[in-house]
Amino acid sequence: MRSLSTASAPSGGTTIFTEMTALAHRTGAVNLGQGFPDTDGPPAMLEAARAAIAAGANQYPPLDGVPELRTAIATQRSLRYGTPYDPDTEIMVTTGATEALTAALLALCEPDDEVIVLEPYYDSYAAGVALARARLRTVPMRPDSTGRFRFDPADLSAAITPRSRLVLVNSPHNPTGTVLSLQELAAIADCCHRADLIAVTDEVYEYLTYDGVTHIPLASLPGMRDRTLTISSAGKTFSATGWKVGWVCGPARLIKAVRQVKQYLTFASGTAFQHAVALALRTQQHWVADLARQLQTRRNQLRASLTAAGLSPFACQGTYFLQADIRPLGLTDGFRFCRSLPGQVGVAAIPSAAFYRDPEAGLPFIRFAFCKRPEVLDEAARRLTSLRSTPCQEVE
Repeated sequence: MRSLSTASAPSGGTTIFTEMTALAHRTGAVNLGQGFPDTDGPPAMLEAARAAIAAGANQYPPLDGVPELRTAIATQRSLRYGTPYDPDTEIMVTTGATEALTAALLALCEPDDEVIVLEPYYDSYAAGVALARARLRTVPMRPDSTGRFRFDPADLSAAITPRSRLVLVNSPHNPTGTVLSLQELAAIADCCHRADLIAVTDEVYEYLTYDGVTHIPLASLPGMRDRTLTISSAGKTFSATGWKVGWVCGPARLIKAVRQVKQYLTFASGTAFQHAVALALRTQQHWVADLARQLQTRRNQLRASLTAAGLSPFACQGTYFLQADIRPLGLTDGFRFCRSLPGQVGVAAIPSAAFYRDPEAGLPFIRFAFCKRPEVLDEAARRLTSLRSTPCQEVE
């Protein structure tokens, strides 16, 4: 089997995320590296989980997930996006979105099939492709004059070969913060139709968009529902990343294939949490809308701090993350910069090169998470001000 190592893993095999978190802990740095919130989700959802535990929902749920959650997911997709799914045959609950993605790749790819992804990409994509013994083909996203990362449809077309099987799409996009436009999604859909590709979409940040930008599922485009697996989760939507409740929606034939793999991974998990997420999907949309407004404010707060520190932030339309360019500080290596930042300044970030197959393409970029309490971002801002007077040394 191919090696699972990626740019995100240093020489010892530990991912850069583990490395930076450990470094933040060791130095007492403000950790803006890992993408998890430091506040809890809606109180009604938390209480529903406690009630479900007390009521005995502590054994295995059905393989496909508890019926109440599958029904709630079907209702959400239909009402919000106009994409109806049968909760009995076209929806499956998973142990987080990562399991759904991995199971989909294992189920749908044969050895040496090619999977097309937009680069930069979340590091688990490369690992999932390697586990499936498939091959990764990348389409570069580059910042335009506004700081928004875009891909060239011509590059997407050029990436398709006779071995192409699947295109893996992430929007809202981690780490760039881009929300793919209707025109960009139409270009992807056109390639899927012309090359008979399956699409797998990672939409875990579907609610977390800003400045009036709207998330559009690829499956909602003409002819795409029947060739798309749509993946999302409760973790980002309801600030419950530790619950690991995800789901995948799609045509019955594709869900059946994913089910055959998933049953040998976790089988099923999180019974009480599934009941609580079902309630949240039905009743807590107002809480999620308020969360998105708060995150937009925190994005603005962090963006101002990074600019004041001499960094150059890119545009961010969604997700938890802001990317910034370190070259205005006279530096070029994001790995070295991020390894020195906690000790010298007291803030932890992630080098964006960890999200690239070719690390050189993302070397001057770093990623910060703004899904933290305002006072935490304030403290990070205070510490970052020292960058202008004493820029971090690029140490190994």
